[in-house]
This record gives sequence, C-alpha cells and structure tokens, in this order.
Amino acid sequence: MFSFEGYVARRMSREMKGGHETVRPAIAVATAGIALGLAVMLIAISVVVGFKQEVRNQVIGFGSHIQLTSVEGFDDLKEVAIAPSDDYMARLAKMDNIKAVQRVVRKPGIIQTDHAFQGVMMKGVDETYNWEFFGARMENKPTTTEAQDTVARTGNWAIISRVMADRMKLDVGDGFIVYFVGEKLRARKFTVSAIYQTTFAEYDKIYILTNAKTLQQLNGWEGNEYSMLELLVNDWERLGETADMVFRSSITEEERYCVENIENKVPQIFEWLAMLDMNAVVILFLMMMVSGFCMISGLLILILERGDTIRTFSAMGATKWSIRKMFVLHAAEMVMRGMAWGDAIGLGLIALQYFFKIIPLDAAAYYVEYVPVEFCWGWFALINVGMAVIGVAMMALPAQLTIDN
Repeated sequence: MFSFEGYVARRMSREMKGGHETVRPAIAVATAGIALGLAVMLIAISVVVGFKQEVRNQVIGFGSHIQLTSVEGFDDLKEVAIAPSDDYMARLAKMDNIKAVQRVVRKPGIIQTDHAFQGVMMKGVDETYNWEFFGARMENKPTTTEAQDTVARTGNWAIISRVMADRMKLDVGDGFIVYFVGEKLRARKFTVSAIYQTTFAEYDKIYILTNAKTLQQLNGWEGNEYSMLELLVNDWERLGETADMVFRSSITEEERYCVENIENKVPQIFEWLAMLDMNAVVILFLMMMVSGFCMISGLLILILERGDTIRTFSAMGATKWSIRKMFVLHAAEMVMRGMAWGDAIGLGLIALQYFFKIIPLDAAAYYVEYVPVEFCWGWFALINVGMAVIGVAMMALPAQLTIDN
C-alpha cells in the first residue's frame, strides 16, 4: 500500500545519497557506530559459544557426559568393581539421547623411564569404547576400525599424550614401566602404540589409554568387572534430564550405581564457563547501548537538518504523527544500512577465523590453540531482530519530543 510518509522518507534518503545535500560526518559516524556495535555483538556471541563448546568437548572426551560407578566407590582412587549385565548395557544404549555406552577400568600408577617419573591415571578400554575424540587427535590419525583393532589386540599396549611423550622421552614402539601401589607393589611394562595431542594440558599430563584386560588382571577382577560405565549423549542441553533417566533405570538393577554427569564431576570448569555467559551479556548490553545512542544521535541530526522541511509540512497541514513517521522511517534506513555493514564485517571476521584460524591463543592458559568461533545462526538472527526492534523503539521517543517542540 502507498505510504506518503514512506515516499517522503525515501526521497530524503535519495537526496542525501545523490549529492543534493552533503552527508554530515555525524551521520557517517552514527552509521559506523551501529555497524561496529552489531559486528562486536556477533563476534562476542560466536567466540563465547565456540570457546565453551571446544573446552566442553575436551572435558567430555576424557570423562564422558555421564558416569556410572559403584555406590561404594566414593573416592575416585578407590578400586570398586561393577559388573553391568549385557541386558542393562543394551537397555542403556536404547535410551533416548544416549549416543554410546562404554566400559572402562581406571587404575592410578607411577610411570618411570630413564629420564623421569610421574603419577598417571591408566584408563583401560575395550571394544565398546568410542574413539571419536581420541581418534581425531592422534598423531598417526588411525581410522575408527584401526582403533578398534588396537583395542582388540592382546598385550600391554598404551596410548600416551604428546606432553607425556616429550617429558618421558618416549616415541611409538618404546617401552616404559608403570608401578601400581596396592597391598603390594606391582610393575608392568607397556609399549607405546600411538600418541595423542589435545590442548588440555592438565589431562594430557596424566591420562594413558590401555587395554582393559591388563588392568582387570592387576585388580584381580573377572572379565565382566569394570570401574565404571561412561555414557555419551547426543544433545548437551538434555544432559540433566538424561542423567535422571539413567538414574531411574539403575534403581531396578540388583547392583546399585552412583550416577554423575560431567558438570557435577568437574564443577570448577563448568562454573568458569558459565561466567563467560555473563561476560557475553555485559558485552551485548554495552554494544546495544552504544548502538542505541548512535541511532538517537543520527535521528536528532536528521531532524535538525530538516527544520525547514518540518515547518513546510506543518504549514501544509501535515500532522505531527506523519512528520514523526517520516523521520523515523528515514532514520530506520540509516539503521538498516549500518546493520548491513555490521553483519558483513562481523560475519566476515568470523569466517576468516573459522576457516583460517588467524588469531592464536596460549593453549596452556586457555585450553585452545586459537580463538574458537561458531556460526550461531539462531543467535545472529535474534541479535539482528532485537537490534532493529530496540532501534525503532529508541528513535520513536526523541522524534516525538523533538518534533512536538
């Protein structure tokens, strides 16, 4: 439908673009402020989401989403076996949102070579183990089938981290001794079959993957006895709901299980990640305010520049509402232009970092080697809509007050 106010707003915009009027620097600054504010908001959300996802994936890679242990094993270092039945394993695997169910044997020890020694956590795995995380981070990049073949082999094979390999002067094919302290001191020789590398140095220093059967023999356990079950889920947002569902299923079992999700297992890391949400909210609020002030200043400048136009339309009988609408629509075009530039700049920088990783980070301090970003299209759309709505709302009041006076 034809709108007289819209026609006038478009005519004023064409005049400013066509050179009939000089676009004042203040208008350009206002548009740049809107673009900069939107670009910063998009980048902030992308970095926060990307960083949280990357760190979370690494923590889950070492510990899984949900862990089932014996209710008697309150101490992580206490070796209490569980013997989950094949029927229970199958029922867990069929539950909604469960991606994988894997059996694990853990046993602390002390690794010793000719060059150094240190405490380690041996993690014994079997054919149920999901190699998606470690397989993608091994230096020789084995396929899932090759990783499964490694697990199926007998013998004291071991997969160590690059951090540990450098410290202990070990390479693929080298042997090392691990001492296990219990009722009596036991020693086993392991051979390095592969080396993995993550950016989570705290875990890289201590975790060694090995054959579950070796650790079962050291503990004097049967072939169906393990330290824990590790469960991986498909949807992180449903982690709490899934953990509750797993707990309810364990009540019917003869063996009693303690069910913990990863957020309760390492709360300090997830509390730290939760703080990033607050930082993102603060950045969004500040940038929205900066952009809002740019919008208001741009509108006020437009109104002041068009004083003669306002008086002319008033003399011709135009209502104040019509005049306000003309200028709000005119300013809205400036806002849309600024937002278009902001989207182009923000998404362009995010794409550069996503594909080329041009900004590095200190992995020892931030757990990642580069600034991680994600294309959060839902958030991007919400920010754009929110900025447009808030922008129009913020321009309506000064337009009313200025033109009425």
